[in-house]
Amino acid sequence: MPTDPGTGHDLRHHGDAEVRDDGSTLVDLAVNVRADTPPAWLREHVAASLTGLAAYPDGRAARAAVAARHGLPVERVLLTAGAAEAFVLLARALKVSRPVVVHPQFTEPEAALRDAGHTVDRLLLRESDGFRLDPAAVPEDADLVVIGNPTNPTSVLHPADSLARLARPGRTLVVDEAFMDAVPGEREALAGRTDVPGLVVLRSLTKTWGLAGLRIGYVLAAPETIVQLERAQPLWPVSTPALAAAEACVSPAALAEAEEAARAIATHRGYLIAGLRDFTSHGLRVVEPAEAPFVLMRVPDAAGVRERLRFLGYATRRGDTFPGLDEEWLRLAVRDRETTEGFLRALGRALGA
Repeated sequence: MPTDPGTGHDLRHHGDAEVRDDGSTLVDLAVNVRADTPPAWLREHVAASLTGLAAYPDGRAARAAVAARHGLPVERVLLTAGAAEAFVLLARALKVSRPVVVHPQFTEPEAALRDAGHTVDRLLLRESDGFRLDPAAVPEDADLVVIGNPTNPTSVLHPADSLARLARPGRTLVVDEAFMDAVPGEREALAGRTDVPGLVVLRSLTKTWGLAGLRIGYVLAAPETIVQLERAQPLWPVSTPALAAAEACVSPAALAEAEEAARAIATHRGYLIAGLRDFTSHGLRVVEPAEAPFVLMRVPDAAGVRERLRFLGYATRRGDTFPGLDEEWLRLAVRDRETTEGFLRALGRALGA
């Protein structure tokens, strides 16, 4: 896909491009959806909803379940066709004059803002600072600020207090928490907070539960913001099977399963990072501490390494499509120990180790 005009980066490139067509047989380290999902119980629950497809979707039960999960009134919840739809709704519905997107991060927020006719300013976090945010670096007159937490692709988890300090009268603060349920204890989460003015939190159910093909996420915000976003949605935007999945994925049993998965991911991530450190003599560096179900690494000739890894059977995510990164970066999804061991052997060959 060509580079978006005026951005210098292909904002529409995503990890799934690495495993399409001739990449479909590769071991997938490019997409951040948890492996071996959705679980059988969730597939069965979604399948059971198919008997109701003749009726129009009714999102009231799912909306109430999401609200209860976060201890919020239903007026503060909007269900969306994946978190990505929320970025489009925000870009179209909110009247803002100076939106600022904190990069490197998921590129769809900026792409949606540009598509809606906004001029977007970028705040580029630096590798030398560990890609960590100094709240004072955000322009005071920014009336929309977008940041991910934990951030894709850097795997940085920003302190909730630092993000809350970005709130200002007249400013909308959008925090993308699509991967927060992969953080043990969801520490540093802002979901459920009502004391931060202008706060909008986005959540996705597609990553942890393997529902990228079903499209389900939600927005948590002040009731007046929810009303604005809802008016920008088409009628019946979330399908009946997606609504069934949403209700199931916020149940107490599902939350316990997600927490167990988050702890397993942390263990697997530690094993991956330890293995990557063995290649520091080849110029490889990992962004640490990593807190998400993926890690970001810098390596000389990353494009060549990525192609050699493909030849050896592994798909990785190129990093140069993220503003603030260049062609020396790759993102790796965290997988189980056996998969990681195979990847590390292949990486050694790709590096000539």
